Amino acid sequence: MTDSLIADGALLSGWRKSSYSGPEGGSCLEVLDGHSAGVPVRDSKNPHGPAVIVPASAWSVFVTAVGSGGFPS
Repeated sequence: MTDSLIADGALLSGWRKSSYSGPEGGSCLEVLDGHSAGVPVRDSKNPHGPAVIVPASAWSVFVTAVGSGGFPS
């Protein structure tokens, strides 16, 4: 993968807020499904900020670890 950063995440459409983001609007993560290069991830509080593209396999490992309590608070 040659491009792992999108300078302006607002250039892409179809973002959805992570189900792990709280309703208070604090730590909100948005992801974009169906991108050919991987899973774009951005801070929902900064929609025109950068989006990082995570390889799909690494994203899957991360989501599994979060779901199983691999990142205790």
